[in-house]
Amino acid sequence: MTTVPDGSDPHALANWLFDLARQGQTDRLAAYVEAGAPVDLSDADGNTLLMLAAYHDHPETVAELARRGADVDALNERGQSPLAGAVFKQADEVVRVLLEAGADPDAGTPTARDTATMFGRPELFA
Repeated sequence: MTTVPDGSDPHALANWLFDLARQGQTDRLAAYVEAGAPVDLSDADGNTLLMLAAYHDHPETVAELARRGADVDALNERGQSPLAGAVFKQADEVVRVLLEAGADPDAGTPTARDTATMFGRPELFA
Protein backbone atom coordinates (compact mmCIF):
# COMPACT_ATOMS: atom_id res chain seq x y z
CA MET A 1 0.00 0.00 0.00
CA THR A 2 1.74 3.19 -1.13
CA THR A 3 -0.97 5.82 -0.77
CA VAL A 4 -2.13 7.22 2.54
CA PRO A 5 -5.55 5.85 3.56
CA ASP A 6 -8.26 8.47 3.68
CA GLY A 7 -8.59 8.18 7.46
CA SER A 8 -12.16 6.95 7.53
CA ASP A 9 -11.04 3.37 8.16
CA PRO A 10 -8.80 3.06 11.24
CA HIS A 11 -7.89 -0.52 10.33
CA ALA A 12 -6.61 0.60 6.93
CA LEU A 13 -4.56 3.33 8.58
CA ALA A 14 -3.11 0.89 11.12
CA ASN A 15 -2.21 -1.59 8.38
CA TRP A 16 -0.58 1.22 6.43
CA LEU A 17 1.51 2.15 9.49
CA PHE A 18 2.56 -1.50 9.88
CA ASP A 19 3.65 -1.44 6.23
CA LEU A 20 5.70 1.71 6.86
CA ALA A 21 7.48 -0.11 9.70
CA ARG A 22 8.10 -3.20 7.52
CA GLN A 23 9.48 -0.99 4.73
CA GLY A 24 11.67 1.11 7.03
CA GLN A 25 10.03 4.39 6.13
CA THR A 26 11.35 6.05 9.27
CA ASP A 27 10.45 9.69 8.56
CA ARG A 28 6.87 8.97 7.51
CA LEU A 29 6.28 6.64 10.44
CA ALA A 30 7.83 9.12 12.89
CA ALA A 31 5.56 11.87 11.58
CA TYR A 32 2.47 9.77 12.32
CA VAL A 33 3.75 8.91 15.80
CA GLU A 34 4.42 12.62 16.36
CA ALA A 35 0.85 13.33 15.24
CA GLY A 36 -0.56 10.88 17.79
CA ALA A 37 -0.32 7.35 16.41
CA PRO A 38 0.56 5.02 19.30
CA VAL A 39 4.28 4.26 19.27
CA ASP A 40 3.47 0.75 20.56
CA LEU A 41 0.67 0.10 18.07
CA SER A 42 0.41 -3.66 17.58
CA ASP A 43 -1.26 -5.92 15.06
CA ALA A 44 -3.58 -8.84 15.80
CA ASP A 45 -0.55 -11.04 16.52
CA GLY A 46 0.89 -8.56 19.02
CA ASN A 47 3.68 -7.40 16.71
CA THR A 48 4.49 -3.76 17.41
CA LEU A 49 5.77 -1.25 14.90
CA LEU A 50 9.22 -1.71 16.44
CA MET A 51 8.99 -5.51 16.19
CA LEU A 52 8.10 -5.29 12.49
CA ALA A 53 10.91 -2.83 11.78
CA ALA A 54 13.38 -5.04 13.68
CA TYR A 55 12.30 -8.22 11.92
CA HIS A 56 12.65 -6.55 8.52
CA ASP A 57 16.14 -5.20 9.34
CA HIS A 58 15.52 -1.46 9.57
CA PRO A 59 17.88 -0.20 12.30
CA GLU A 60 17.12 3.48 11.71
CA THR A 61 13.39 2.88 12.16
CA VAL A 62 14.01 0.79 15.27
CA ALA A 63 16.23 3.53 16.73
CA GLU A 64 13.67 6.24 16.02
CA LEU A 65 10.79 4.28 17.54
CA ALA A 66 12.90 3.47 20.61
CA ARG A 67 13.85 7.15 20.91
CA ARG A 68 10.14 7.98 20.88
CA GLY A 69 9.47 5.58 23.75
CA ALA A 70 8.57 2.30 22.06
CA ASP A 71 8.85 -0.71 24.35
CA VAL A 72 11.97 -2.51 23.09
CA ASP A 73 10.97 -5.65 25.02
CA ALA A 74 7.29 -5.87 23.98
CA LEU A 75 6.49 -9.51 23.32
CA ASN A 76 4.13 -10.62 20.59
CA GLU A 77 1.40 -13.23 21.11
CA ARG A 78 3.96 -16.01 20.57
CA GLY A 79 6.18 -14.66 23.35
CA GLN A 80 8.84 -13.39 20.93
CA SER A 81 10.83 -10.21 21.52
CA PRO A 82 12.08 -7.79 18.88
CA LEU A 83 15.64 -8.66 19.88
CA ALA A 84 15.10 -12.40 19.39
CA GLY A 85 13.53 -11.66 15.99
CA ALA A 86 16.54 -9.58 14.97
CA VAL A 87 18.90 -12.36 16.06
CA PHE A 88 16.85 -14.90 14.09
CA LYS A 89 17.02 -12.71 10.97
CA GLN A 90 20.74 -12.06 11.52
CA ALA A 91 20.05 -8.31 11.56
CA ASP A 92 23.21 -7.45 13.50
CA GLU A 93 22.81 -3.67 13.28
CA VAL A 94 19.27 -3.97 14.65
CA VAL A 95 20.61 -6.15 17.47
CA ARG A 96 23.14 -3.42 18.29
CA VAL A 97 20.50 -0.68 18.23
CA LEU A 98 18.13 -2.67 20.44
CA LEU A 99 20.86 -3.43 22.97
CA GLU A 100 21.83 0.25 23.07
CA ALA A 101 18.16 1.06 23.71
CA GLY A 102 18.15 -1.30 26.68
CA ALA A 103 16.57 -4.44 25.22
CA ASP A 104 16.78 -7.47 27.51
CA PRO A 105 18.50 -10.47 25.86
CA ASP A 106 16.67 -12.74 28.33
CA ALA A 107 13.13 -11.55 27.54
CA GLY A 108 10.68 -13.75 25.69
CA THR A 109 10.53 -17.35 24.59
CA PRO A 110 12.91 -18.28 23.22
CA THR A 111 15.11 -15.51 24.50
CA ALA A 112 17.45 -13.64 22.18
CA ARG A 113 20.34 -15.25 24.07
CA ASP A 114 18.88 -18.73 23.44
CA THR A 115 18.25 -17.87 19.79
CA ALA A 116 21.84 -16.73 19.36
CA THR A 117 23.05 -19.99 20.88
CA MET A 118 20.76 -22.03 18.60
CA PHE A 119 22.29 -20.30 15.58
CA GLY A 120 25.87 -20.68 16.79
CA ARG A 121 26.28 -17.01 17.69
CA PRO A 122 26.53 -16.87 21.49
CA GLU A 123 29.14 -14.10 21.21
CA LEU A 124 26.31 -11.65 20.49
CA PHE A 125 25.59 -11.57 24.22
CA ALA A 126 28.97 -12.46 25.74
